[in-house]
Amino acid sequence: MPATSAPSSGRRTRVRAVATPWLFATPAIVLFTLFLIIPIGYAIYLSFRGFRIEGGGAFGRRVQTFVGLDNYLSALTDPGYVAGLGRVLLYGVIAIPSVLGLALLFALLLDTPRVRARGFARTAIFLPYAVPGVIASLLWGFLYLPSTSPITYLAERLGAGPLDFFGFPALYFSLANIALWSGVGFNMIIIFTSLRAIPASIYEAARIDGASELQIAWRIKIPLVAPALVLTGLFSVIGTLQLYSEPATLRPMSNTISATWVPLMKIYQEAFMNDNLGGAAAASVVLALGILVISLLLLRFFQRRTFGDNA
Repeated sequence: MPATSAPSSGRRTRVRAVATPWLFATPAIVLFTLFLIIPIGYAIYLSFRGFRIEGGGAFGRRVQTFVGLDNYLSALTDPGYVAGLGRVLLYGVIAIPSVLGLALLFALLLDTPRVRARGFARTAIFLPYAVPGVIASLLWGFLYLPSTSPITYLAERLGAGPLDFFGFPALYFSLANIALWSGVGFNMIIIFTSLRAIPASIYEAARIDGASELQIAWRIKIPLVAPALVLTGLFSVIGTLQLYSEPATLRPMSNTISATWVPLMKIYQEAFMNDNLGGAAAASVVLALGILVISLLLLRFFQRRTFGDNA
C-alpha cells in the first residue's frame, strides 16, 4: 500500500506545482481579458462596420453592415486626421527631448556626492507628476490666458506687450511646457534609480584616475543608464502619440485649437459627435498600430546602439 500511494502523491504534487501559478495569475488574466483583449477585439470588429441606407425614398432605413476596409481608407485619407498626426509629431520634437534632457540632468545632479536635501529635492521634482493631467492643463491654461495670466501682466508692465501663448508656434511650446512640468519627475525617478544601482567602486576608481565629476557623468553614468533612457524615451513617444487631455482642456480658452487638433480628438469627434463608431474604431486601430510599429522600431534601434548586434 505505501508503494502504491507514493506515485499518486508525487502526481498530486506535480499537479499542484503546475496549477498554483495559474491560480494566482487567474485574477490578472481575467481582468486583462475583460478590460483589454475584449475591448480591442470589439474595436477591430467595429472598424469593419458602417451605416448604410437600405430602401429608397423617404422610407429608407439606416442599418449597420459590413463595409470592409472603407473605414480604414477614410481614416488614412482624412485631411483632419493626417494634419493631427503632423501636429503631434511637431509637438513631440519639442516635448520629448526637453523632458528627457531635464530628467537626465536632475537625476545626475541628485546623484552627485555631498548633495544636500536629496530626498526633498527628489520629492519636489516628482510631485507635479501626481497632479492629474486635466488639472495641470487647467492650471497652466489660466496662466496662459491673457485676462488671468500674471506672466502677461508683468510683460505688459515691463513694456513687452501681451504674450500670446496660444498663437503659432507658441502653442506647441505651451503644450510642451505642461508635459515638461508633469513628466520630468517620473522620468527622473527611473533614471535616478538606475544611477543608484551602479556600484560606487566604479566612481572611486575613476576619481583615483583623476576624472572630474563632469567626466564621470559623461563617460560612465550616462552610458550605464542607457537602458533607462531607452525605457523613458519609449514611454515619452507613446505618451506623445496619445496626446489628448492637454489640447482638449485648453481648447475652450483658445481659438487656435480645433475640435480635431490631434488624432485622439478627431477620434472622439467621429465617435460621439458624428455618430461614426466604425470610422472612429478604424482610426483608433490605425493609431494603435502606428504606436506599436514605432515603439518596436525604436526599441530595436536603441537596443542595437546600446547592447550591440547581439541584442
